[in-house]
Amino acid sequence: MTTSTDLTQLTGTYTIDPDHTRLGFSARHAMVTKVRGAFNEFEGTARLDGANPESSEVRLAIKAASIDTRNGQRDEHLRSNDFLAMESHPEITFVSTGIRQTADAEFDVTGDLTIRGVTNPVTIPFSYEGAATDPFGNLRVGFEGSVTINRKDYGVTWNAPLEAGGVLVSEKIGLEFEVSAIKAG
Repeated sequence: MTTSTDLTQLTGTYTIDPDHTRLGFSARHAMVTKVRGAFNEFEGTARLDGANPESSEVRLAIKAASIDTRNGQRDEHLRSNDFLAMESHPEITFVSTGIRQTADAEFDVTGDLTIRGVTNPVTIPFSYEGAATDPFGNLRVGFEGSVTINRKDYGVTWNAPLEAGGVLVSEKIGLEFEVSAIKAG
């Protein structure tokens, strides 16, 4: 954005709208292409302080069983103990520990990401995409962000070697966030 963004109007508590939000991921497969997927069931809240963005907070809980790569057999494998171990760890969570405004409409959101019961700090760069009142009178805000994590840092170590070298699934996983949130009240 080339003009100043007035964030003070955004102060309030928001609920993530799952019908208009995408929580996605991508991983290299066989070292030649990417497999993309998303989680279809999640809930989250944000408390935004437009005057002091550093005081804002975000919480997100994702149902591991809702993983969707458009391939049922692969999804079942991803839900198993080889990957997400969803029976013993049904949720993936993110709880912010700090937010830093890095530019007019850009923020680094640092927090604790928990996958398979393993928690690590991660910083996700987000951009503020705007705010609008929808036809139902709800104030909506939009944010987009992405970050790359190493799945082994979360105890997700399964792999299969390839005949020509390399492995079936990359260690690096891209996480993608396209968030629409509705202001409470």
